[in-house]
Amino acid sequence: MSFLVVRVRSDRGVERSIRDTMGMLNLTRVNHATIVPESSTYAGMLQKSKDFVTWGSVDASTIETLISTRGRMVGDKPVDDAAIKAGSEFKSLKDFAAALAAGEATMKSVEGLKPVLRLHPPRGAKGWGGIKRAYTVGGALGFRGDDIAALAERMI
Repeated sequence: MSFLVVRVRSDRGVERSIRDTMGMLNLTRVNHATIVPESSTYAGMLQKSKDFVTWGSVDASTIETLISTRGRMVGDKPVDDAAIKAGSEFKSLKDFAAALAAGEATMKSVEGLKPVLRLHPPRGAKGWGGIKRAYTVGGALGFRGDDIAALAERMI
């Protein structure tokens, strides 16, 4: 299982350890996203930065859509089956997305693939829904569960 993590808020005036944690997650700017495996290490990092990011469990089809539309190789080249095959042992983008969703691979598994997905701000009348409140009370922050896929579709 893997998590899609999206940065929601800026780090102006934030404690240094939280800023460093977001840097370790490769979330250096607002609306940047990354895919991380579900592990205790990453769970602690997400809890530490929960007031600045949102995350949830993501499936293989959403990962495939995200990487094909917003993923980039070094040199700002788009990601396609040929790039995945040349930089890793995976035969296609679909195989790589399935391995990412299962937690068997990471974004570093493909040589030359940038670990950050640069997304648009959320489209629609709701937008983020409030960047200072938790998702459970109608805001945008914290754990979303499976609802992260709907947010990702609005941000592609």
